[in-house]
Amino acid sequence: VQLQASGGGLVQAGGSLRPSCAASGRPFSAYNTGWFRRAPGKEREFVAAADWRGGNIGYSDSVKGRFTISRDSAKNTVYLQMNNLKPEDTALYYCAGRYSGRVNWGSARRETVHEYWGPGTLVTVSS
Repeated sequence: VQLQASGGGLVQAGGSLRPSCAASGRPFSAYNTGWFRRAPGKEREFVAAADWRGGNIGYSDSVKGRFTISRDSAKNTVYLQMNNLKPEDTALYYCAGRYSGRVNWGSARRETVHEYWGPGTLVTVSS
């Protein structure tokens, strides 16, 4: 499986972006998808995760209410709608997928459960 994230960019504070993550190499969608980010000088951190079969989604406290994870199964693509962006959201955003079996969204927030990772897309929010 190859994951390719795109849709990052430069935006002013208060603006919106919608990065996407397209998967190729598998005929079916991931059981779980996660979005993570690494800000300059910081460790990679959890942003959002989904248990698609269970219909459960979760977010970090820092993005809850502003970010929304969704997917288009027909396109095998997952999205992260980011609204009301803040300068502290500036980071390299990574999508990740788990295909070997479903876990609940709480488990999907752990990096280690995801088998495949995209290379990241850069989001820069100016003040």
